[in-house]
Amino acid sequence: MPKPEEVKYTKTHEWVHPGAEAVVGISDHAQHEMGDIVFVELPKVGQKLEKEKPCAVVESVKSAFDIYAPVSGEVTAVNDAVTGDPAVLNQSPLGNGWLFKLKTSNPAEAETLMDWTAYQDFVKQATH
Repeated sequence: MPKPEEVKYTKTHEWVHPGAEAVVGISDHAQHEMGDIVFVELPKVGQKLEKEKPCAVVESVKSAFDIYAPVSGEVTAVNDAVTGDPAVLNQSPLGNGWLFKLKTSNPAEAETLMDWTAYQDFVKQATH
């Protein structure tokens, strides 16, 4: 389970733990803002994703939210635990609530994302 300081963040509140097989999820801030999550639709294994393009959907009691790929690549695994019990996303967005893994096609893309400190500043500014 990565620590918040070990992942990169997007302005749309996804996180990615970079590597040959990157792990993707939503931030703790995002799950908190969404409220109780009731449904998750993930991309298919083998699907090619493009950075900043919608690739999944998370529905809460409030609304439905598109999830955007933080980096480009091919999906290698999806987290069936999240589709089976969407509340896992509320309980552990950076742990058991990861969404999918992908083989990155351009690892340098992760370097353009925010680190933990920059993300915290971004969230503070967005909420004021």
